[in-house]
Amino acid sequence: MNPSPPFDLARSEFADTAINYTALLAALSHSGNRTLAAWADQLPATIAERINSARWGDLPQWLDALRELPDIEPINVELADRVAIGDPGLLDKVRRQTLAKTLMALHPWRKGPFDLFGIHIDTEWRSDWKWQRLIEEIEPLTGRQVLDIGCGSGYHCWRMLGAGAQRVIGIDPAVKFVCQFYALKHFLPADLPIDVLPIGIEELPAAGAAFDTVFSMGILYHRRSPFDHLRELRAQLRSGGQLVLETLVIDGELGEVLVPEGRYAKMPNVWFLPSVATLISWLRKCGFKEVRCIDQCPTSCDEQRATEWMTFESLSDFLDPSDSSKTAEGHPAPLRAVITATAP
Repeated sequence: MNPSPPFDLARSEFADTAINYTALLAALSHSGNRTLAAWADQLPATIAERINSARWGDLPQWLDALRELPDIEPINVELADRVAIGDPGLLDKVRRQTLAKTLMALHPWRKGPFDLFGIHIDTEWRSDWKWQRLIEEIEPLTGRQVLDIGCGSGYHCWRMLGAGAQRVIGIDPAVKFVCQFYALKHFLPADLPIDVLPIGIEELPAAGAAFDTVFSMGILYHRRSPFDHLRELRAQLRSGGQLVLETLVIDGELGEVLVPEGRYAKMPNVWFLPSVATLISWLRKCGFKEVRCIDQCPTSCDEQRATEWMTFESLSDFLDPSDSSKTAEGHPAPLRAVITATAP
Protein backbone atom coordinates (compact mmCIF):
# COMPACT_ATOMS: atom_id res chain seq x y z
CA MET A 1 0.00 0.00 0.00
CA ASN A 2 1.12 3.53 -0.67
CA PRO A 3 1.43 5.65 2.48
CA SER A 4 -1.22 8.32 2.90
CA PRO A 5 -0.03 11.84 2.06
CA PRO A 6 0.86 14.12 4.97
CA PHE A 7 -2.04 16.17 6.30
CA ASP A 8 -1.92 19.77 5.09
CA LEU A 9 -2.51 21.83 8.23
CA ALA A 10 -2.35 25.04 6.21
CA ARG A 11 -5.59 24.10 4.44
CA SER A 12 -7.55 23.17 7.56
CA GLU A 13 -10.51 25.09 8.94
CA PHE A 14 -8.58 27.43 11.25
CA ALA A 15 -5.48 28.12 9.15
CA ASP A 16 -6.14 31.84 8.71
CA THR A 17 -6.53 32.54 12.43
CA ALA A 18 -3.98 33.33 15.12
CA ILE A 19 -3.73 29.61 15.92
CA ASN A 20 -0.35 28.77 14.43
CA TYR A 21 1.52 25.58 15.22
CA THR A 22 4.23 25.88 12.56
CA ALA A 23 7.04 26.71 14.99
CA LEU A 24 5.99 24.02 17.47
CA LEU A 25 5.82 21.30 14.84
CA ALA A 26 9.23 22.29 13.52
CA ALA A 27 10.70 22.26 17.04
CA LEU A 28 9.29 18.80 17.74
CA SER A 29 10.52 17.48 14.39
CA HIS A 30 14.06 18.71 15.04
CA SER A 31 14.17 17.96 18.76
CA GLY A 32 16.44 14.94 18.38
CA ASN A 33 13.78 12.86 20.15
CA ARG A 34 12.36 10.20 17.83
CA THR A 35 9.15 9.94 19.80
CA LEU A 36 8.51 13.69 19.57
CA ALA A 37 9.42 13.75 15.88
CA ALA A 38 6.92 10.98 15.18
CA TRP A 39 4.33 12.84 17.25
CA ALA A 40 4.91 15.96 15.14
CA ASP A 41 3.96 13.96 12.06
CA GLN A 42 0.69 12.86 13.67
CA LEU A 43 -0.30 16.15 15.27
CA PRO A 44 -1.57 18.14 12.25
CA ALA A 45 -4.38 15.68 11.54
CA THR A 46 -5.20 15.42 15.26
CA ILE A 47 -5.32 19.20 15.63
CA ALA A 48 -7.59 19.63 12.62
CA GLU A 49 -9.90 16.93 13.94
CA ARG A 50 -10.18 18.69 17.31
CA ILE A 51 -10.53 22.26 15.98
CA ASN A 52 -13.53 21.45 13.86
CA SER A 53 -17.01 22.98 13.73
CA ALA A 54 -18.52 19.50 13.56
CA ARG A 55 -17.27 19.05 17.14
CA TRP A 56 -17.82 22.60 18.35
CA GLY A 57 -20.90 24.36 17.02
CA ASP A 58 -19.71 27.78 18.26
CA LEU A 59 -16.26 27.42 16.70
CA PRO A 60 -16.95 29.89 13.83
CA GLN A 61 -17.80 32.56 16.42
CA TRP A 62 -14.61 31.90 18.36
CA LEU A 63 -12.46 31.96 15.23
CA ASP A 64 -14.13 35.19 14.12
CA ALA A 65 -13.08 36.72 17.44
CA LEU A 66 -9.47 35.75 16.75
CA ARG A 67 -9.65 37.18 13.24
CA GLU A 68 -11.02 40.48 14.56
CA LEU A 69 -8.10 41.07 16.93
CA PRO A 70 -6.13 44.18 15.94
CA ASP A 71 -2.50 43.96 14.89
CA ILE A 72 -0.62 45.99 17.49
CA GLU A 73 2.96 45.75 18.69
CA PRO A 74 2.58 45.38 22.48
CA ILE A 75 5.84 47.19 23.46
CA ASN A 76 5.58 45.94 27.06
CA VAL A 77 5.23 42.27 28.01
CA GLU A 78 5.33 41.00 31.60
CA LEU A 79 5.26 37.29 32.41
CA ALA A 80 7.40 36.87 35.51
CA ASP A 81 5.17 38.52 38.14
CA ARG A 82 1.90 38.68 36.21
CA VAL A 83 0.58 38.15 32.69
CA ALA A 84 0.37 41.61 31.16
CA ILE A 85 0.68 42.23 27.44
CA GLY A 86 0.63 45.64 25.79
CA ASP A 87 1.02 49.24 26.83
CA PRO A 88 -2.40 50.75 27.75
CA GLY A 89 -1.41 53.94 25.95
CA LEU A 90 -1.47 52.18 22.59
CA LEU A 91 -5.28 52.08 22.53
CA ASP A 92 -7.75 54.92 22.92
CA LYS A 93 -10.99 54.36 24.82
CA VAL A 94 -13.04 53.34 21.78
CA ARG A 95 -10.48 50.81 20.50
CA ARG A 96 -10.08 49.40 24.00
CA GLN A 97 -13.84 48.91 24.29
CA THR A 98 -13.87 47.22 20.87
CA LEU A 99 -11.07 44.86 21.91
CA ALA A 100 -12.83 44.06 25.19
CA LYS A 101 -16.01 43.18 23.26
CA THR A 102 -14.03 40.91 20.98
CA LEU A 103 -12.43 39.13 23.93
CA MET A 104 -15.81 38.79 25.63
CA ALA A 105 -16.93 36.66 22.66
CA LEU A 106 -14.71 33.97 24.25
CA HIS A 107 -16.58 34.09 27.59
CA PRO A 108 -16.31 32.44 30.10
CA TRP A 109 -12.73 33.20 31.11
CA ARG A 110 -11.94 30.82 33.96
CA LYS A 111 -8.15 30.83 34.56
CA GLY A 112 -6.18 34.05 34.87
CA PRO A 113 -6.10 37.01 35.44
CA PHE A 114 -4.72 38.76 32.37
CA ASP A 115 -4.04 42.38 31.51
CA LEU A 116 -4.18 43.23 27.82
CA PHE A 117 -3.58 46.81 26.67
CA GLY A 118 -5.18 48.12 29.85
CA ILE A 119 -8.08 45.66 29.82
CA HIS A 120 -8.17 43.65 33.04
CA ILE A 121 -9.60 40.19 32.38
CA ASP A 122 -10.81 39.30 35.86
CA THR A 123 -11.18 35.56 35.52
CA GLU A 124 -13.16 33.18 37.73
CA TRP A 125 -10.01 31.78 39.30
CA ARG A 126 -7.21 33.77 40.86
CA SER A 127 -4.76 31.35 39.30
CA ASP A 128 -1.91 33.62 40.32
CA TRP A 129 -2.55 32.65 43.95
CA LYS A 130 -2.00 28.98 43.15
CA TRP A 131 1.19 29.90 41.29
CA GLN A 132 2.50 31.87 44.26
CA ARG A 133 1.91 28.89 46.54
CA LEU A 134 4.05 26.55 44.48
CA ILE A 135 6.69 28.46 42.50
CA GLU A 136 9.21 28.77 45.32
CA GLU A 137 8.86 25.09 46.26
CA ILE A 138 9.38 23.38 42.91
CA GLU A 139 12.56 22.81 40.92
CA PRO A 140 13.52 25.98 39.00
CA LEU A 141 12.02 25.98 35.52
CA THR A 142 14.95 27.75 33.86
CA GLY A 143 15.92 25.97 30.66
CA ARG A 144 13.33 23.20 31.12
CA GLN A 145 10.95 21.54 28.69
CA VAL A 146 7.58 21.86 30.45
CA LEU A 147 4.22 20.19 29.89
CA ASP A 148 1.01 21.55 31.46
CA ILE A 149 -1.86 19.05 31.31
CA GLY A 150 -5.39 20.44 31.40
CA CYS A 151 -4.06 23.99 31.18
CA GLY A 152 -7.32 25.76 30.30
CA SER A 153 -6.61 29.20 28.86
CA GLY A 154 -2.89 28.70 29.47
CA TYR A 155 -2.44 31.14 32.34
CA HIS A 156 0.10 28.96 34.13
CA CYS A 157 1.85 28.26 30.81
CA TRP A 158 2.63 31.97 30.54
CA ARG A 159 3.95 31.99 34.10
CA MET A 160 6.12 28.96 33.33
CA LEU A 161 7.63 30.77 30.36
CA GLY A 162 8.12 33.83 32.55
CA ALA A 163 9.96 31.62 35.04
CA GLY A 164 12.53 30.74 32.38
CA ALA A 165 11.23 27.54 30.78
CA GLN A 166 12.87 26.76 27.44
CA ARG A 167 9.61 25.56 25.89
CA VAL A 168 6.11 25.20 27.30
CA ILE A 169 3.42 22.98 25.84
CA GLY A 170 -0.05 23.08 27.34
CA ILE A 171 -2.83 20.68 26.44
CA ASP A 172 -6.57 21.05 26.90
CA PRO A 173 -9.34 19.42 24.86
CA ALA A 174 -11.69 22.43 25.31
CA VAL A 175 -11.14 24.43 22.12
CA LYS A 176 -12.63 27.65 23.50
CA PHE A 177 -9.83 27.73 26.09
CA VAL A 178 -7.31 27.13 23.30
CA CYS A 179 -8.76 30.12 21.48
CA GLN A 180 -8.41 32.23 24.62
CA PHE A 181 -4.72 31.36 24.76
CA TYR A 182 -4.16 32.33 21.12
CA ALA A 183 -6.08 35.56 21.62
CA LEU A 184 -3.17 36.59 23.84
CA LYS A 185 -0.44 35.04 21.72
CA HIS A 186 -1.82 36.93 18.72
CA PHE A 187 0.04 40.00 20.00
CA LEU A 188 3.37 38.16 20.40
CA PRO A 189 5.80 36.47 17.98
CA ALA A 190 4.39 33.26 16.49
CA ASP A 191 7.66 31.44 17.20
CA LEU A 192 7.59 32.20 20.93
CA PRO A 193 8.23 28.77 22.53
CA ILE A 194 4.79 28.38 24.11
CA ASP A 195 1.71 26.69 22.69
CA VAL A 196 -1.55 25.10 23.78
CA LEU A 197 -2.76 22.04 21.90
CA PRO A 198 -6.47 21.04 21.69
CA ILE A 199 -5.86 17.51 22.93
CA GLY A 200 -6.21 15.36 26.02
CA ILE A 201 -3.53 13.31 27.71
CA GLU A 202 -4.51 10.33 25.57
CA GLU A 203 -3.11 12.07 22.48
CA LEU A 204 0.35 12.53 24.00
CA PRO A 205 3.07 10.18 22.74
CA ALA A 206 3.15 6.98 24.76
CA ALA A 207 6.22 6.77 26.99
CA GLY A 208 7.55 10.02 25.54
CA ALA A 209 9.83 10.70 28.52
CA ALA A 210 10.61 14.08 26.95
CA PHE A 211 9.74 16.66 29.61
CA ASP A 212 11.74 17.99 32.54
CA THR A 213 8.66 19.17 34.45
CA VAL A 214 5.06 18.03 34.08
CA PHE A 215 2.18 19.89 35.72
CA SER A 216 -1.21 18.28 36.36
CA MET A 217 -3.37 20.74 38.26
CA GLY A 218 -7.06 20.19 38.87
CA ILE A 219 -7.22 17.01 36.78
CA LEU A 220 -6.72 13.92 38.97
CA TYR A 221 -10.17 13.99 40.59
CA HIS A 222 -11.78 14.02 37.15
CA ARG A 223 -10.10 10.73 36.17
CA ARG A 224 -11.92 7.44 36.66
CA SER A 225 -8.60 5.70 37.28
CA PRO A 226 -6.18 7.83 39.31
CA PHE A 227 -3.43 5.23 39.00
CA ASP A 228 -3.64 5.26 35.21
CA HIS A 229 -3.37 9.05 35.26
CA LEU A 230 -0.32 8.97 37.53
CA ARG A 231 1.33 6.41 35.28
CA GLU A 232 0.54 8.55 32.22
CA LEU A 233 2.19 11.51 33.92
CA ARG A 234 5.26 9.46 34.79
CA ALA A 235 5.52 8.32 31.15
CA GLN A 236 5.94 11.93 29.98
CA LEU A 237 8.82 12.69 32.35
CA ARG A 238 12.48 12.07 31.71
CA SER A 239 14.34 10.20 34.44
CA GLY A 240 14.82 12.67 37.29
CA GLY A 241 12.13 15.00 35.99
CA GLN A 242 9.63 16.56 38.37
CA LEU A 243 5.88 16.14 38.61
CA VAL A 244 3.84 18.99 40.09
CA LEU A 245 0.42 17.61 41.00
CA GLU A 246 -2.42 19.73 42.38
CA THR A 247 -5.74 18.15 43.24
CA LEU A 248 -8.69 18.06 45.61
CA VAL A 249 -8.02 16.13 48.81
CA ILE A 250 -9.74 15.41 52.12
CA ASP A 251 -8.52 15.58 55.70
CA GLY A 252 -7.79 12.02 56.70
CA GLU A 253 -5.32 9.26 57.39
CA LEU A 254 -3.47 6.86 55.12
CA GLY A 255 -5.98 4.82 53.13
CA GLU A 256 -8.87 7.26 53.40
CA VAL A 257 -10.57 8.30 50.16
CA LEU A 258 -13.86 10.07 49.41
CA VAL A 259 -15.72 8.65 46.41
CA PRO A 260 -18.85 10.80 45.96
CA GLU A 261 -21.79 8.68 44.83
CA GLY A 262 -23.40 11.65 43.11
CA ARG A 263 -22.06 15.11 42.47
CA TYR A 264 -19.34 16.92 44.36
CA ALA A 265 -19.74 20.72 44.57
CA LYS A 266 -22.28 20.32 41.73
CA MET A 267 -19.64 18.65 39.53
CA PRO A 268 -20.81 15.32 38.07
CA ASN A 269 -17.36 14.06 37.10
CA VAL A 270 -15.52 13.84 40.44
CA TRP A 271 -14.32 10.32 41.21
CA PHE A 272 -11.63 10.14 43.91
CA LEU A 273 -10.62 12.60 46.66
CA PRO A 274 -7.83 10.99 48.68
CA SER A 275 -6.20 12.18 51.88
CA VAL A 276 -2.73 13.64 51.37
CA ALA A 277 -1.15 10.56 52.96
CA THR A 278 -3.10 8.32 50.59
CA LEU A 279 -2.14 10.39 47.56
CA ILE A 280 1.53 10.24 48.53
CA SER A 281 1.27 6.44 48.82
CA TRP A 282 -0.36 6.26 45.37
CA LEU A 283 2.55 8.20 43.84
CA ARG A 284 5.10 5.95 45.51
CA LYS A 285 3.24 2.86 44.31
CA CYS A 286 3.51 4.27 40.76
CA GLY A 287 7.28 4.49 41.15
CA PHE A 288 7.75 8.16 41.97
CA LYS A 289 10.46 9.18 44.41
CA GLU A 290 11.00 12.19 46.70
CA VAL A 291 7.24 12.65 47.08
CA ARG A 292 6.23 15.54 49.30
CA CYS A 293 3.29 17.84 49.93
CA ILE A 294 4.36 21.45 49.47
CA ASP A 295 1.01 23.12 50.10
CA GLN A 296 -2.47 22.37 51.40
CA CYS A 297 -5.24 24.95 51.72
CA PRO A 298 -9.00 25.33 51.37
CA THR A 299 -10.37 27.07 48.31
CA SER A 300 -12.01 30.35 49.26
CA CYS A 301 -14.74 32.33 47.54
CA ASP A 302 -12.14 35.05 47.00
CA GLU A 303 -10.02 32.66 44.93
CA GLN A 304 -12.87 31.23 42.85
CA ARG A 305 -15.85 33.47 42.11
CA ALA A 306 -18.14 34.84 39.43
CA THR A 307 -16.94 38.00 37.66
CA GLU A 308 -17.83 40.13 34.67
CA TRP A 309 -15.66 37.76 32.61
CA MET A 310 -17.26 34.59 34.05
CA THR A 311 -20.90 35.22 34.82
CA PHE A 312 -22.03 31.67 35.58
CA GLU A 313 -22.26 29.94 38.96
CA SER A 314 -19.04 29.67 40.96
CA LEU A 315 -17.82 28.39 44.31
CA SER A 316 -20.29 30.26 46.52
CA ASP A 317 -23.11 28.55 44.61
CA PHE A 318 -21.52 25.13 45.08
CA LEU A 319 -21.41 25.28 48.90
CA ASP A 320 -24.08 24.66 51.53
CA PRO A 321 -25.65 28.13 52.03
CA SER A 322 -25.93 27.54 55.79
CA ASP A 323 -22.49 25.93 56.29
CA SER A 324 -19.60 26.93 54.02
CA SER A 325 -17.49 24.07 55.36
CA LYS A 326 -19.62 21.71 53.28
CA THR A 327 -20.52 21.40 49.62
CA ALA A 328 -24.12 21.65 48.47
CA GLU A 329 -24.27 17.85 48.75
CA GLY A 330 -22.89 17.75 52.30
CA HIS A 331 -19.34 16.68 51.46
CA PRO A 332 -16.29 18.49 52.92
CA ALA A 333 -15.73 21.80 51.11
CA PRO A 334 -12.91 21.95 48.54
CA LEU A 335 -9.45 21.43 50.02
CA ARG A 336 -6.52 21.41 47.61
CA ALA A 337 -3.00 20.07 47.94
CA VAL A 338 0.11 20.46 45.81
CA ILE A 339 2.43 17.46 45.67
CA THR A 340 5.83 17.24 44.00
CA ALA A 341 7.51 13.99 43.02
CA THR A 342 10.51 12.84 41.01
CA ALA A 343 10.40 10.35 38.15
CA PRO A 344 12.74 7.36 38.56
